[in-house]
Amino acid sequence: MPHTFTSTQVAVAVVVIFLVVAIALGIYLKLGRKRTLAFRNRFGSEYDRAVEEQGSPKKAEAKLADRETRVEALKIRDLGATERERFVAEWESVQSRFVDRPKAAVTEAGDLISAILEARGYPSAGFEQRAADVSVSYPRVMEDYRKARAIAVRPGRADASTEELRTAMLQYRSIFDEIIQAQKPHENKSAA
Repeated sequence: MPHTFTSTQVAVAVVVIFLVVAIALGIYLKLGRKRTLAFRNRFGSEYDRAVEEQGSPKKAEAKLADRETRVEALKIRDLGATERERFVAEWESVQSRFVDRPKAAVTEAGDLISAILEARGYPSAGFEQRAADVSVSYPRVMEDYRKARAIAVRPGRADASTEELRTAMLQYRSIFDEIIQAQKPHENKSAA
């Protein structure tokens, strides 16, 4: 004989199913917010840039996670003491030329940043790929890196003013100060 459910039993079952779905949805949303917060804290303005480029936080987070995976596969290393000293001396030389040749000094500063990144193991890909790779370990200076480069590569007629070049030099200096230092172990941890 088949068992028939009373309307009370059906109502209780519907409420239980609704509660289970609501709890599962709440947990899913909370984990999503936690993941978003972790990416936002880890990448700062680079997170906002990725959201703008990708059109949604979910796509941006996937792209940032791909960056982390790519960089984990690279052989990124700290500079040795001798290398660090050589790069510091080169920076001081570039900086001293700024007064007489600001445009050339900014270009040289950008080249020096590239040389340091290559010495550390970052591939010499195009600027955007390199910036994406560097953003995994140094997200807080990426905005400076992009702005300084935009000034350094500005073509002919749109030459940067001396004040813009000075700003670019300061931005490159903030990047230099970060990438010349040894990485702390916790700086390589994934946000996810």
